[in-house]
Amino acid sequence: MNLRELSKTLGLSQTTVSRALNGYPEVSEATRKRVEAAALRHDYRPNTRAKSLATGRTMTIAHVIPMSTKHEMVNPVFADFIAGAGETYQKAGYDMLLSVVSDPEEANAYRGLAARNTVDGMIVHAPRAEDPRLALLRKLDVPFVVHGRFPGVDEGDGYSWLDTNNRRGFERATSFLIDLGHRRIALINGLPELDFAIRREDGYRRALDAAGLPFDPALVRGDEMTEFYGHDAAAEMLDAPDPPTAFLTSSMIVAMGVRRAIQDRGLALGRDVSVITHDDDLSYFRTSTPEPTFTALHSSVRDHGRKCAQMLIDLIADRTRAPMRELLEADFLVGRSTGPAPAADWRITATQRD
Repeated sequence: MNLRELSKTLGLSQTTVSRALNGYPEVSEATRKRVEAAALRHDYRPNTRAKSLATGRTMTIAHVIPMSTKHEMVNPVFADFIAGAGETYQKAGYDMLLSVVSDPEEANAYRGLAARNTVDGMIVHAPRAEDPRLALLRKLDVPFVVHGRFPGVDEGDGYSWLDTNNRRGFERATSFLIDLGHRRIALINGLPELDFAIRREDGYRRALDAAGLPFDPALVRGDEMTEFYGHDAAAEMLDAPDPPTAFLTSSMIVAMGVRRAIQDRGLALGRDVSVITHDDDLSYFRTSTPEPTFTALHSSVRDHGRKCAQMLIDLIADRTRAPMRELLEADFLVGRSTGPAPAADWRITATQRD
């Protein structure tokens, strides 16, 4: 079915139907819902090229992804974010452009997209310390939304972002372990230069400081969040003379590696060693069951994708709109991976193994 046929079926002009589907404010909410329902019922999809000519937009949103292995694209969490964003784009009639580039070409990729008027907006991933992209994107004058925040930049300083309150979440998780009697608490974090990792370590340090516990650099690791990294970091710490009795991990995937290292040593998760992880509520690996294995800071990255996409679409629709910001709080779910700090017996035994 085309626009003319849909309009005839509804008894409305083609202009009214087009405006309803494109979110124009002069169309009443009742008419908009009626048109959207009819379009869904008759499997009508607007012609993207015609829509672009009518609105002056490309109806495309870009995600620029460096090929470096040290980037979230190699982590399966990225797929859930993209899936969530894609759901929102599809409903609004937008296409998604994934531009995969070499690391040195990242800035040129943004410049090229803007110069060619290829896209209406961009989602920015993995903000990091001393990140040059904020200044560049401001000069390009293309609407953008950051998933996360730029470290060291005033959060009200003229750009739109959506983030989880990583600092508060990891402060809360650390305090929870301290209240259980743990004093040697390890943090297995993401890449140290990434904003979320910076904020998570800050929350961890704040909780230690509030409890009067010293910060021990030997108990902190930061790298690409893989299962092997989680295993190897935990194994090294557990074999040390004064091993931790609890771990905080920045990813469920890392937590699985930590669990493997614990089990390799004949120890019991939640009894001998406690683990709290950040859980992105992955669509292919859900842990929010009635009795979850892991105690977790729970926040859906797929929902982040939906929200970031809608935020950007709103900015594209109104270029005069003030920057939008949303800070989400992670739920704290208690599972079977945490318990009171154990007696020192197993730690002594661990250091005496051949």
